[in-house]
Amino acid sequence: MQYSSALLEAVITELTRLPGLGRKSAQRIAFHLLRSPEGDAKRLAQAVLELRAKVEDCRICGNVTETQPCAICADSRRDTAVICVVEQPMDVLAIERTGEYRGAYHVLKGALSPIDGIGPEQLKLGELIERVKGGKVSEVILATNPTAQGEATALYIARLLQAIPGVRVTRIARGVPMGSDLEFSDQVTLARAMSGRKEI
Repeated sequence: MQYSSALLEAVITELTRLPGLGRKSAQRIAFHLLRSPEGDAKRLAQAVLELRAKVEDCRICGNVTETQPCAICADSRRDTAVICVVEQPMDVLAIERTGEYRGAYHVLKGALSPIDGIGPEQLKLGELIERVKGGKVSEVILATNPTAQGEATALYIARLLQAIPGVRVTRIARGVPMGSDLEFSDQVTLARAMSGRKEI
């Protein structure tokens, strides 16, 4: 359904370009913005413009930052001998929320996906290899997503790192999520949970 206002329709169209937003959600947001005080809409627009102007990739890890290097890379309390490789900056946030990891990160900005035209050249793999070759890294944790693309990326990186002596390459463990039932777990998840079992 098209609205009589071309401006409203333009906002809805732009909102639907955002990931996870369908037309109905975009309509709700557009009407909310229309009904909100003008100052709210201006603050949102200004925040988006500043985000685009001031946030960039960290020159060390590739995470998003307003300062160089990012706060994580600048933190002297972190163990820079361990690098956790993730696909996207959102993955850094997810791992940081656990409070369990105190090492460094490397953000690939994607995963291998030949069908989408994403090969090794499109990822920040060269930068990772240079960091590891620097001689101070003892472990690289591959924390790519448990998808076909994530698995292929992890295997590709593991092969690249095998040529560098003294570096341990690990993969994050995966298994049955807390609060779920075994009967609802898929075959691959259960197989990984069984093979990755630990003594208690």
